[in-house]
Amino acid sequence: MPQDAFTMKFIAKELEILLTGGKISRITQQSKDLLTFIIYTRKGTVKLEICLSANGCRINLTEADAPAPKVAPGFCMLLRKHLQNAEITRVGQIEDERIVYFDFDCTSEFELTKMTLYAELMGKYSNAVLVRDGVIVGALKTTAIGENTKRLLFTGAKYTPPEPQDKYSPRNMAQITHIFDNADGDRAKIISDKVKGVSFATAIEIVEKYGENLMGKDVYGYLNDENTAPCVTYADGKPSDFKVRSSYPAQRAYCTVLEAQTAYYAAVNEKKGFDDKVRKLTSALSSAIKKQEKRLAVAEQKLLDCRDMETVKLKGELITANLYALKRGTDGFEAVNYYDENGGKIKITLDRSLSPADNAQKYYRRYAKLKRTAVSVTEQKRETEERLEYLNSIQSHVRFAENLCDLAETEEELKGLGLLPAEKASKKKTEQNLPYRAYISGGMKILAGRNNVQNDRLLKSISRDDIWLHTQGYHSSHVAILCAGKPVPDEALKAAAEICAYYSDGRGGVKVPVDYTKRAFVKKPPKSNTGFVIYTDFKTVLVTPNAHDELRQEL
Repeated sequence: MPQDAFTMKFIAKELEILLTGGKISRITQQSKDLLTFIIYTRKGTVKLEICLSANGCRINLTEADAPAPKVAPGFCMLLRKHLQNAEITRVGQIEDERIVYFDFDCTSEFELTKMTLYAELMGKYSNAVLVRDGVIVGALKTTAIGENTKRLLFTGAKYTPPEPQDKYSPRNMAQITHIFDNADGDRAKIISDKVKGVSFATAIEIVEKYGENLMGKDVYGYLNDENTAPCVTYADGKPSDFKVRSSYPAQRAYCTVLEAQTAYYAAVNEKKGFDDKVRKLTSALSSAIKKQEKRLAVAEQKLLDCRDMETVKLKGELITANLYALKRGTDGFEAVNYYDENGGKIKITLDRSLSPADNAQKYYRRYAKLKRTAVSVTEQKRETEERLEYLNSIQSHVRFAENLCDLAETEEELKGLGLLPAEKASKKKTEQNLPYRAYISGGMKILAGRNNVQNDRLLKSISRDDIWLHTQGYHSSHVAILCAGKPVPDEALKAAAEICAYYSDGRGGVKVPVDYTKRAFVKKPPKSNTGFVIYTDFKTVLVTPNAHDELRQEL
């Protein structure tokens, strides 16, 4: 839900109950538009976020740990100077405006001062302004003295809120009734255009509750009702918005609007973090893959150039065989190809400045060079193809990732390959293995690796008599059925094969071949790439990919 004044009214009230009497412990500014406050309250430590970006501006609680920059920005230093250890005495909202303010008692060594931090959540005009006695101490976004603007936002200027909108007050029933007595058209648009502090999203909720025939008294009653039914709405199984009240069928209820908002933005930020990580890893992989593809093309061209090396050798031999008939200064001749059963002839070009014997040696030297090149480039091509196959397998795992947990070890894998900058080693480095994807089917546990690192670890962890699965001809997760040599029910084998096919490049297919065999017949060659194995004594089943979320277990 957009942060309109209607929604902020409830958030401000809940923040006042929660934060009044709390003390500021720490202030950080993770980015140019994001401020975070650690606050000690009577109910425990609270982390408050004030996001002032054009998209997603908000005030909400969070539990996420975002790294702070090594050097704090100027506005953050200003807030630390004045608000460190300050006590929050009040949280409120400027009436019908998207502005929440925090009053502080600030204690220094010499005096007790009162200050106010205004959080203006107004899209691209969002700002944070610190004020003392009505005078601006500092602002996140300032205006220049000579700038042509209605509001002056710089140190020493008097703080004035933005000019009020030319709309009707949501508390004036007569005016709201007048709107609907004299207007036709889209009811939601009329509400958002004519009533202060009401966004189009909130207006749609009002119309959905009362219908298109709603009256002014219905709108007035909705906007002035102090009762709430906070929830997060869902679309396609994913959080789509948070609401003060909603009639949307797919929703999850919360006790407070603040809790609903916090849960919604936690999901949004996790999704954004996941998308950013996928983009980062995909970019690094795409660049590396293009480099290997270019290297492979060069190798193939070199091998193409070497395809006539046997003909070069033959020409040298034919020159040697015809030395008796050749003289210096001859620019070429036609010789009988004694390797040709039909007695065909071959034209041979000679260097007129060289003797016939030297011409033969020239052809032999060229043949030797082409042969060395062919041997060397063939090995380079093999290594490049293996590297390319390996990078494509990593790319597949990134594509199949479902959350940040799936990407954590892949990121470390890319750092180990030098495709991402490695972080400085910590003095206390603890290795924590992330859990596999786990399922239960037919009374048996099924495990699936999330990436190449987990695929290797899964192979090491299962016993010789457990069943191991992998798609045939596709990159895929390694899957294991923990049966310890016991007969595997068809139900479990089918489920494991379908899961394996789902987390593979063959996900979009209908009949995907999946090989399965005992762990005893699976071998990882020495010095092979992460996730690479060879296997024998296998059988193959054709299955339709299926995630089998209903079988998922938590490890």
